[in-house]
Amino acid sequence: MRRLLACMAFAVAMPAMARIERSAIEVRAFQRHNPCPATGQRRGTCPGYVIDHIQALACGGADATGNMQWQTKADAKAKDKWERKACG
Repeated sequence: MRRLLACMAFAVAMPAMARIERSAIEVRAFQRHNPCPATGQRRGTCPGYVIDHIQALACGGADATGNMQWQTKADAKAKDKWERKACG
């Protein structure tokens, strides 16, 4: 039950370096509807890409498929750096 409640949380106030738990169900749903840009696969790894939250969880974004996008690892690294400064 605790794990279910943790997965349902959209935004959690946490220290800057702490990780916010993501819902594996939402990530799988996103990937089913948005195949990997590199391979076209709807499950498994996606070389060179990560699933990114458009509005970061740390900034109050929802952990929902509508707030997810494929992003190259290089772009994700740059965006994460900016988000840590803005929302961390």
